[in-house]
Amino acid sequence: MTDPTSPIDRTPNRRAVVVGGAAALAAFGLAPPAQARSARPGPTSPAAAASRMPNSRLHRWASDTWHSLDAMTVPATGLPADNIPESLAAGDRSGYTSPTNIGGYLWSTVVARELGIITAADARARLVRTLTTLKGMEHHEPSGMYYNWYDEATGEPVLIWPTNGTTVHPFVSSVDSGWLGAALLVVKNSDAVAGPLAGEIFDRMRWDAFYNPGDGKDGHPVVRTGGLMHGGFYVFDHDRPGGVYRGTHIGGGDVWLTTHHYDTIVSETRITSYLGILTGQVPARHYFAPWRTFPATCDWSWHEMQPVGVTRTYLGIPVYEGAYTYRGMRIVPGWGGSMFEELMPAVFVPEETWAPRSWGVNHPLHVRAEREHGLEEAEYGYWGFSPSSNPAGGYREYGVDALGMNPEGYFSDQENTNYDVGFGECRKATNPNPDFKTGVVTPHASFLAMMYERGQATANLLRIEQQLEAYGEGGFFDAVAIDGTIARRYLSLDQAMVMGALGNVLAKDVLRRAFSTPDVEAALRPVIGIEEFGAGVDG
Repeated sequence: MTDPTSPIDRTPNRRAVVVGGAAALAAFGLAPPAQARSARPGPTSPAAAASRMPNSRLHRWASDTWHSLDAMTVPATGLPADNIPESLAAGDRSGYTSPTNIGGYLWSTVVARELGIITAADARARLVRTLTTLKGMEHHEPSGMYYNWYDEATGEPVLIWPTNGTTVHPFVSSVDSGWLGAALLVVKNSDAVAGPLAGEIFDRMRWDAFYNPGDGKDGHPVVRTGGLMHGGFYVFDHDRPGGVYRGTHIGGGDVWLTTHHYDTIVSETRITSYLGILTGQVPARHYFAPWRTFPATCDWSWHEMQPVGVTRTYLGIPVYEGAYTYRGMRIVPGWGGSMFEELMPAVFVPEETWAPRSWGVNHPLHVRAEREHGLEEAEYGYWGFSPSSNPAGGYREYGVDALGMNPEGYFSDQENTNYDVGFGECRKATNPNPDFKTGVVTPHASFLAMMYERGQATANLLRIEQQLEAYGEGGFFDAVAIDGTIARRYLSLDQAMVMGALGNVLAKDVLRRAFSTPDVEAALRPVIGIEEFGAGVDG
């Protein structure tokens, strides 16, 4: 697994849904987005057949996925392990968990109830058990936030890493806190008994604990206008790790704040920004501070490719609406080019409906680009690239290199084949037509894509299950290489993403309805809905 001092988002320190109709757009004075070239399959294609497939197969996938999450969870505490091998044996649980894992189990429990996998009474008992444990766990009290690593069997913080004896400094991750916060809101609005307990825990969380206003005051470094989210902070009364500085916490007392911030909009960290904005703890203009792409000037020629775009101003902040060009599409990239970065926040927020000229264009194009990369450009025969277990051992970031700003890439194959088209006249191309080799796909990426391309994603998953045989008693294994090498284990977060996407597809957007209440819509939609990305289709 990863370094225990790193956030569970596992990224470096840079790190069935329909587009809203005309009436929804008109309410915000917006025109419908330009339509992308159709990516819909023909009437006799496998994807078309898969789109008409009875829901029973999807329900089986959900039921088996829940089985792995259930096996990862300690009955006495209600806390899920980070991962478990294909044996699903209780003695093989990882021995550690995180706020993200706990949140994933909470929202998966709601989905399992809605899909009839467990009874309402069972779901309620599980939610109350987990939340009762969570409420009593040691945490950073001034912020109400939880540390990144706990023993799932006891709920105690992990201070010595179980596999190698390394000291673990109590760390509070902004993105891990975000996923727990999202889950708490879902439960708050989903169960009459467990809801108040979830609300109590959520209400003590301070999202401005991670916020740097950007103006250089109160000891913060100067960052982009509108402010950025720190990666997190360490508890002050422990030894100072590297890469941090002393800062005063909003609720009082000092912490060691990370010097790095999350500064790209296509990132799973959007969920933390959304929580800060919807609670009123972070100003709405913060949403426009992160980069859409880095600039197109030669001074910035180190990133993946030269973007195209214009600058627009929102809430007084000028935003360069840059986009990368790939296979006739203009797409706002993430840092690594993974499905997780692009789509995970959309499991809870109907971004493409509330923001039709930004996420409403970008999300479908990102899915299409990942599919075309896997099937047409790299000719793997499969697609869906996101951080996951490495079939060769350990954990790795996978993605489509052309969709990420990281010049070193999240690669889609084991050989780290680099896609490099240069940077206009500033930097020459070194590998514009790469020869991709042993691709690695992760099923959770296709499940996220199912919210946009149900038929194509289902057909892809069928091939992964039947041809690559990457399926076990607990559902799809975490990742598989096209040569048949399988990462035969289940990760709590990745399985929870599967459950979340299936819940939205099969249960009428259950997680979106629970999270994106009218109050949340009133806080977020007017902010994200005014933006127009540089994304689209050429020609």
